[in-house]
Amino acid sequence: MSGHSKWANIKNQKGAADAKRGQIFTKLTREIILSVREHGGNPEANFHLRLAIQKARDNNMPLDNIERAIKKGEGNLEGVTLDEFILEGYGPGGAAVLVEVLSDNRNRTVQEVRNMFTRSGGGLGEVGSVNWQFEQKGIITIDLEKGMNADDISMMAIDAGAEDVKTEKDYIEIYTRLEDMETIRKVLEQNNVKVSSAGMSKVAKNTVELDESTSLQVLRLIDKLENFDDVRSVWSNVEFSDEVMEKYQG
Repeated sequence: MSGHSKWANIKNQKGAADAKRGQIFTKLTREIILSVREHGGNPEANFHLRLAIQKARDNNMPLDNIERAIKKGEGNLEGVTLDEFILEGYGPGGAAVLVEVLSDNRNRTVQEVRNMFTRSGGGLGEVGSVNWQFEQKGIITIDLEKGMNADDISMMAIDAGAEDVKTEKDYIEIYTRLEDMETIRKVLEQNNVKVSSAGMSKVAKNTVELDESTSLQVLRLIDKLENFDDVRSVWSNVEFSDEVMEKYQG
């Protein structure tokens, strides 16, 4: 497993101080619009839309914004074509990096992402060069608060169908088959376990450890990519140590 929540937690902490909420809402709106256009505007019948809506709620996106995005997806957006695709590349130290993109201008986006990789000392790869190193999973994250029993929560998740559970000092990370994620989330919430986030992720089949300097370079690349409006998600096969995370956060 690749330190998914370590990075997510730092992003959340930084976000409290400097996140561009408008940028976050723009990305979430695009996800909802695309989900509706591809699979319909009924959340009960559209698993992708349910995930997009839940992600929007997790980020405190107002209900009016969510409903407006659904209506846009159901209508015709003149002159706007959203293209969803994944770019594959290698960062510093040969780190495998996947970049999920949602763009209205494919050529511009590819060039921007290519430049970010190049400036980091890496480069974009061919289709299939990196993707085979990852598998698609659902990930549920729970921030541990006072009075919460990590072992009890882990067993609850496993009994509900989770494939794996990883417990860290401040959080629990639950890995599921994508189709089981929503059911497991509901079981946890029905038992008064507050879920911090839940969504689809690409999980590295095997992780790599890099030296501190190279790990920090990879984190800087990921940060730049995630701050680009057209990027939805970024995944890497690097296992970031707590020391590296603390240094990057500082």
